[in-house]
Amino acid sequence: MITVSAAKKLISDSTVALDPEVLDLENASGHILADDIYAQYDIPAFKQSSMDGYALKFEDREKKLLLVGEMAAGTDTSIAIKAGETSRIFTGAPLPEGADTVVMQEKIRVESGDINIDDPDLKLGSNVRDKGAEIRAGELAMHSGNLLTPAAIGFLAGIGIHKVTVFPMPKVSIVVTGKELQQPGLQLGFGQVYESNSYSLSAALKAEGIADLIIFQADDDLDILVSVLEKAMATADVVLLTGGVSVGDYDFVIEASKRCGVQQVFHKVRQKPGKPLYFGKKDRKIVFGLPGNPSSVLSCYYNYVLPCLKLLSKKEDRVIEVTAELAHSYKKAAGLTHFLKGIYASGKVSLLTAQESFRLSSFAQANCLICMDEEKMEFAAGESVQVLLLPS
Repeated sequence: MITVSAAKKLISDSTVALDPEVLDLENASGHILADDIYAQYDIPAFKQSSMDGYALKFEDREKKLLLVGEMAAGTDTSIAIKAGETSRIFTGAPLPEGADTVVMQEKIRVESGDINIDDPDLKLGSNVRDKGAEIRAGELAMHSGNLLTPAAIGFLAGIGIHKVTVFPMPKVSIVVTGKELQQPGLQLGFGQVYESNSYSLSAALKAEGIADLIIFQADDDLDILVSVLEKAMATADVVLLTGGVSVGDYDFVIEASKRCGVQQVFHKVRQKPGKPLYFGKKDRKIVFGLPGNPSSVLSCYYNYVLPCLKLLSKKEDRVIEVTAELAHSYKKAAGLTHFLKGIYASGKVSLLTAQESFRLSSFAQANCLICMDEEKMEFAAGESVQVLLLPS
């Protein structure tokens, strides 16, 4: 059995980012960029009006101007203005040849068909976006390592990029073990419980943008579990098994993993809940054996699985660690790190009731996990403790 910190380090040391792949821009949101991107064109590609108004030569601002046409956004024909002339222009349209300034339409007067400028604050180049004002051809548009947010996607589309090289999201398989499990919505038989682990894990994974997800069911039978695990590993980068990871007569995850060629990195962590946690690898494929109790599953997911998924996709870990003032005293035996469900607010953290590993009611309310140090036995109210803030 190893410490929590040792387990986290072993996972980190064993995890290598997935190979980059090329995606269409519309499918790349939420991914991490794997290559630098350079602009191919000046954007905008021409001098452009930022207002509805009138285009003119700045030197003519005090003259009566003759209206000689208009330029609308998307026009494919240019016009030219000469001294003493102006053109109606609309937002996003190219400036006519010879124009260098745009006056807002609210700042003109029309007298006897002539256009008069009534804008004492007008300056050379007012309301004009220069060619390349957004970016110049050849300039660095975005660094590798950038998260492709909605704004980043829009920016890249706006400079003409339609494909990007990114670190992919890992493909994940969930293998739920246990003959006692019944699906929600069906009648419970004698000795059955409703299966919830695949639901909580699926929801957590989808919240991280992981859509390539397959769920398998396996009875408490070694041969069946070996067959199911082989299928799960065939298409997945990460396999999450729930249940069957301890040392009971019907716990077959460890042996099934061996038969599938998975090399054990560790089994059992000095923690509560989730002590039987298993972690193994086969080539670059990763296998987690999570305890079957629902609270243990989520505690292990946030402490170990989620950071591993982030390393695979080069994304920032969203489980933030902070220090908080403990609202209640707490006692425990030495030898295990305790992860307790809690509510964090304004620098203070309160323990919830229903901390048992089989109960999810407290986890359903919690916004954090409180980390109680392995060797320490007593924690006083007002003491500073380490807190993991859970993704919302």
